[in-house]
Amino acid sequence: MTKLDRLLEDIDPARTLDQVSSRADEAVNSFRMQSGIIKDWQGFRTVLTEFYRHVENTILRIRSGFSPDPDFDWGRCCRVLVKEYGGSGEKAAFEIARTGTERGFYGVLKAVARQMINEYCGNEISAKISNFWQSLTTDEKLAVSQEYLDKYGNLLPGELTSGSAARIRANFIRVLEEHPRTVKRLRNIGRG
Repeated sequence: MTKLDRLLEDIDPARTLDQVSSRADEAVNSFRMQSGIIKDWQGFRTVLTEFYRHVENTILRIRSGFSPDPDFDWGRCCRVLVKEYGGSGEKAAFEIARTGTERGFYGVLKAVARQMINEYCGNEISAKISNFWQSLTTDEKLAVSQEYLDKYGNLLPGELTSGSAARIRANFIRVLEEHPRTVKRLRNIGRG
């Protein structure tokens, strides 16, 4: 097994995306709130920050849990909501929760969890790739990118792999970061 094989095994979607996703689903299913109906902004903000912290504690396996810091965690929630719903994401999410459209507050919670999965998986995968890449010599880096192209070039668009595959080689870390998602998409094709 080569160094590249070990890295790709370590960032395999079953070890990264699927595990984090499973823990996030567990958090969504175990989150308890007094009411599923949101009427006011402050209630929305309070429940959402509690949910954010609950999901984070579950994803990171923090058993004791941290109490939410309303201002800090709200800022983090807003960042996630903007990614999901656009420029005024927190206002859009509040309207969805308040009116019950688009699966209501549950839909907002699922959207927040989905964005958190992407973020935490991305961070974990990037850290593993960074450690791997920094451990290589320049010659090893060139050899690893060629090995990847030989083994997995068929997963990449032909216009990127043609010729010397210079764009792949120049952005090889990004290719590695996308590898688990590509593998997951391919595995899902076979399922259905």
